[in-house]
Amino acid sequence: MIDAVPSTEIVITAERAPEQAADTPASVSIIDGRTIERLGDPLIPSLLRLTPSVSVSTSGPAGSLTEVRIRGSENNHTLLFVDGIRANDPATGNQPRFELLNSDLASRIEVVRGPQSALWGSEAVGGVVAVNGLAARGSSYAVGFEGGSFGFLRGSASGSIASEQGDLSAGIGWQKASGIDAFDGNGDKDGYRNLSARVRGSWTLGPGVKLGAAAFSLSGRSEFDGYNPNPPFQHTDTFDSSRNRLSAARLWTEIGEADASWSGRVGGSFLSSRNRNSLDDIELNRTSGTRSALDAQVQHRFRTGDVDHRFILAADHETEDFKARDINFGGATDQDQSRKHSSLTGEWRADAGPISADLAVRHDAFNRFKDATTIRASLLAKVGRGFSIAGSYGEGIAQPTFFDLFGFFPNSFVGNPSLKPENSREFEGSLRYRKASFGASLTAYRQRLKDEIIDTFDPSTFLSSTDNRKTASRRSGIEAQADWSLGEKLRISANYSYVRASEPNDLGSGIREARRPKHSGAISADGRIDRFTYGASMAYVGSRIDTDFDVFPYQRVRLGSYWLAGARLGFEVTRGVQLFTRVANAFDANYQDALGYRTEGRSIYGGIRLARGR
Repeated sequence: MIDAVPSTEIVITAERAPEQAADTPASVSIIDGRTIERLGDPLIPSLLRLTPSVSVSTSGPAGSLTEVRIRGSENNHTLLFVDGIRANDPATGNQPRFELLNSDLASRIEVVRGPQSALWGSEAVGGVVAVNGLAARGSSYAVGFEGGSFGFLRGSASGSIASEQGDLSAGIGWQKASGIDAFDGNGDKDGYRNLSARVRGSWTLGPGVKLGAAAFSLSGRSEFDGYNPNPPFQHTDTFDSSRNRLSAARLWTEIGEADASWSGRVGGSFLSSRNRNSLDDIELNRTSGTRSALDAQVQHRFRTGDVDHRFILAADHETEDFKARDINFGGATDQDQSRKHSSLTGEWRADAGPISADLAVRHDAFNRFKDATTIRASLLAKVGRGFSIAGSYGEGIAQPTFFDLFGFFPNSFVGNPSLKPENSREFEGSLRYRKASFGASLTAYRQRLKDEIIDTFDPSTFLSSTDNRKTASRRSGIEAQADWSLGEKLRISANYSYVRASEPNDLGSGIREARRPKHSGAISADGRIDRFTYGASMAYVGSRIDTDFDVFPYQRVRLGSYWLAGARLGFEVTRGVQLFTRVANAFDANYQDALGYRTEGRSIYGGIRLARGR
C-alpha cells in the first residue's frame, strides 16, 4: 500500500537521520515490499507512476530511455539513491537511469517530494527517490520465473542470512523482451534486456560499532528508433541500440547507537558507469564516468526542559571524472574532464510534544563553477483527533553537466564553461489525517526555478551552446491522497495531482512545459485471502505537450490522456510454491509518453515463485 500518511514506516531521506514518517513534515510516499511483490511490475518506473506528482515518460516500449519528473521538475532534477549510494549517472548528464532498475531486487521505494538540496546537495530539486535492496530476514530465499507477451522473460533469485551479530543479503535479476516496433509498427522490433545484482551486509564489531557494505551492478541493452543520419535528419525506423552499465559499492562504519547522546558515521563510495551507442551494430560513440565520495556525520541528542533536540553535522567530498569518445567525428568530440566539490551540512531538529521543527543549511563548494548555499525549514504540528498540519520552505540546486560545460560537436555545438548551477525554492503546506486504518492528506506547493540551463543558437555563427536563463520557470500544484486498510485482506490507496509547470518563451510570456500532465492520479490495491494474493493498479495520465522537431519551424503538439491498468493474481499451491498470472495495460490503451515512440498494448504473463522465510 502507498500510504497517504505513513504511520509506522521509517523514512530515511526526508532528514539526515532515519525518522518515523508520521513525524516528518516532508511529503513522502513509501511503496513497501508487499506492494512491489503483489503488483508484480518488472521495472520500478511503473511503480513510481502510482505516486503523487510523479510523471514517467518512456521513449518507446519497456526498457527504453525513461525520464521521471517530480512536481513538474526537469528529468535530471531527481536525486536517486540505491542502497544508500548516490546513483545518478555522471556519464549521462547526472540523469538517473530508471530504465535499468529491476523491481525484483527492491524491497522498498521511498519518494520524497520537493527540494532537498539542503540535505543531499545537487540534483535534489524536484525530490529524492531511494530504492532499498532486499532486506535480510533470517535465513530466507526466493526464486522466480515469468514469461509472456512480446517475448518477455524474467528470472530472479535472492537469499539472506542473519544473526544477532550480522546479516547478509544478495540477489540477482534478469529480464528480456523482443518488444515492438516503436516507430510505426511496421519495422524491426525494439527490445531490451537487463541484468541486475546487489549485495548488502553488516557486522557488529563490538558494543556500538557496526561495519556495513553494499554494492550493486546494473547493465542493460535497449534497441530504439533514432534519427536519419542524412538530411533532413528526421525521426525514422533505425537500428539504433544503447548499452549501459552502472556499478557502485559503499563501505561505512557506524559508531554509537542511533538513540544515544552521541553517534556518528564515516563512509566512502565509488561508482562507475559506461554507455555505448551504436547504429547497425557499429559503434558511434561512448561515454564513461566515475564518482568517488567520502562522507562523515556526527549526531548529538540532548534535552532542554520539555524539548528534545537532535543536531547533525555532516561533511562530504566528491570527485567526478568524465570521458567521451566518438567514432563518426574522428575523435573531434572527445572529452576528458574532471571536477570536485566539498560540502558541509548542519541540521537541527526539535520535538516539543505535538510540535516538531527542523532546519537544515548546506554549503556546496565547487571547483568548476559558483558555490551554492541551500536552506530547508519545516514545521509539523499534531493538532489532535488525528489531524496534523505541516509547512516547509526548501531550496534546490542542480550543477551543470559535463556536456553543458565542455561539450563540443564540429560546426554545431560548443559548451559554456561559465554556467552557474540551477537553483530553485519552494513553499509547501499540507493538512493530514490518520486514524486507525484510514489516512488522508491534502498538500499545496509553489516552486520557482532560476538560472535554468537552456540551449541557445547564434544565427551569425550557426553554433548552438548553453546558457543560464535570465527569467524564472514556475511550478505549482495540489496533491490529494487517501488510504484504507482491512489488514491483510485488503489495502487500498488513491491519489490525485494537479501540476502547473510553465517556462518563459522567447517573448517572455509563460508557456506550458513539455511532458508534464496537468492532471494525473492512481489507485492501487493489494491483499491476501487464504492461499490467494492479489494486486491491481490503475494510473491516469492527463494530456501533455511535446515538441515535433521533424517539421520546420518546430511545432508544439498535444499528446492525449490515457488510463494504464494492471493486475496480478497468485495462488500458493503448496507451502513456499506460488503460481501466478499477470496482465499489463489491461485496457489496451494506445498511448505515447514521448512523441513518435509507440508503446506496448495489452500483455499477459504467467510464472512461478519459490520462497522460504518470506
